[in-house]
Amino acid sequence: MDLGPLRRHPQLRLLFTAQVSSGFGSFMTRVAVPYEVYRLTHSTLVVGALGAVEFVAIVVMALVGGALADAADRRRMVLFTEAMSGLCVAILLIDALTVDWVWPLFVGAGGLAAFYGLERPSLDAMIPRLVDRDELPATSALWWGGMNVAGIAGPSLGGVLIAASGAELAFAVDLATFVVGFAALAAMRSMPAPENAVAPSLKSIGEGLRYACSQPVLLGTYIVDINAMFFGMPTALFPAFAQRLGGPGVLGLLYAAPSIGAVLASATSGWAVRVHHHGRAIVCAAAAWGGFIALAGVAQTAWLAIALVALAGAADMVSGLFRSTIWNTTIPDHLRGRLAGIEMISYTSGPLLGQVESGVVAAFAGVRASFVSGGLLCVAGCAVAALALPALWAYEKPGRSP
Repeated sequence: MDLGPLRRHPQLRLLFTAQVSSGFGSFMTRVAVPYEVYRLTHSTLVVGALGAVEFVAIVVMALVGGALADAADRRRMVLFTEAMSGLCVAILLIDALTVDWVWPLFVGAGGLAAFYGLERPSLDAMIPRLVDRDELPATSALWWGGMNVAGIAGPSLGGVLIAASGAELAFAVDLATFVVGFAALAAMRSMPAPENAVAPSLKSIGEGLRYACSQPVLLGTYIVDINAMFFGMPTALFPAFAQRLGGPGVLGLLYAAPSIGAVLASATSGWAVRVHHHGRAIVCAAAAWGGFIALAGVAQTAWLAIALVALAGAADMVSGLFRSTIWNTTIPDHLRGRLAGIEMISYTSGPLLGQVESGVVAAFAGVRASFVSGGLLCVAGCAVAALALPALWAYEKPGRSP
């Protein structure tokens, strides 16, 4: 892995520290909330409904957040949303310590999704300003590598804490990590909007949507990712699946497994500079994700299921690395916030709607059937995308395209 961007850019180090810290705690909460919902309801359908609530919150707020990211100080936006996200975690903690009801879990999870939707466009739009253009692939690998390290440690420790003391301890640790992240963000310099910024409005949001729709390669990256995550994201099934394989400890490892695979892929990401066919890499890696998820569904032991989900995570990291590179190298700065909002909808709506899809299929056909059918449909969707999106399949990194 190329660590040069972190060594050369102090502002990137601060942003990296803030996001890995708060991400570590957030991954704990992502285990604790569905665990609590399943514990209280014993329903995969209700756990899947969490995804529907989060999807609506993210879709609405990501578009608003994208417009604000192109019109306001991006650092200030991230500071505000981090503070509000901490408040949502406090709601979850209070519920777990007192009434132990289901509806506050939906309120807290929906709030976290909404403020994440506001935050992420500003966050993504900050990164290209902090590094040189030729450092973007290495920066993407570092960024996702760090977040996936948090994605390993957070769910794994979250599962242990839940097994030992209940979800309230996981929520408390998450709340503490927001303090560290907020301090690092506060130490960063301001990052005002571009000089030609336009005020947030429906018109400015529409401008971003029109630009995205006019770029076949960008549109293709969105479609491939949504297909892979909608059919192949079985996280709503993890609580029920883990119950059969060993309980909360296995649950934490299942949630951590995609990040384990992603870190392994990130740690060897020096090879990425030798890959010229970025479009094909995205499609093939997304298909590999679906294949490994289908195999995980038929695994009979916890270690094999975790290993296969980890391999799926490695494939998704490869796809994500090249998607991020395409996004960061083809979008002009004055549209970057709005396009980041659209990108966010593409890479979050798939997993959230996938929770609903997998929960519904599991309710009628069983957990294993939901795993296998979703993975196979993901592979089929990638094959269709390769045929239907020739511009994406043919896309090569800048300087090599015909």
